[in-house]
Amino acid sequence: MDKEVYEFLLKHLQGIMSNDIASYHETTAEDLTLYEWWVTPQRLDGLPFHEFMMTSNAERGSVFGAAEKGKTRFDLSNLLIQRYGDTAIASYTLLISTALPEGVKVAAHNESRVMVKLDGDWKVVHVHKSPAYSAPHVQA
Repeated sequence: MDKEVYEFLLKHLQGIMSNDIASYHETTAEDLTLYEWWVTPQRLDGLPFHEFMMTSNAERGSVFGAAEKGKTRFDLSNLLIQRYGDTAIASYTLLISTALPEGVKVAAHNESRVMVKLDGDWKVVHVHKSPAYSAPHVQA
């Protein structure tokens, strides 16, 4: 595994999970594009959408991606990092675990993040998220 890209990815995700907008700006390209299946079927462009979401989440004491307030952690299941020079792709299933009074709730979705080294610094330039459940054509 590419340690440099892995550590950058963890820093980027931790910034998002802690609603740290300064860290988000430091690790994300201004021309970010992303697909978030639970938000809209269209591509989202730029940083303002997430700035608003992170600020709102911080005000209510929750983390990005978690519907409820509680102690939260994230894990990257089946992480694969592919690096091609100054471009890297990380794909994984993001598991967000939240401790609630009734027990731990785990939410999951699949993600791919494309990162590019620009002027010596890694930046996330594209994110694609999809649900982590069986496709309709797969019999249960």
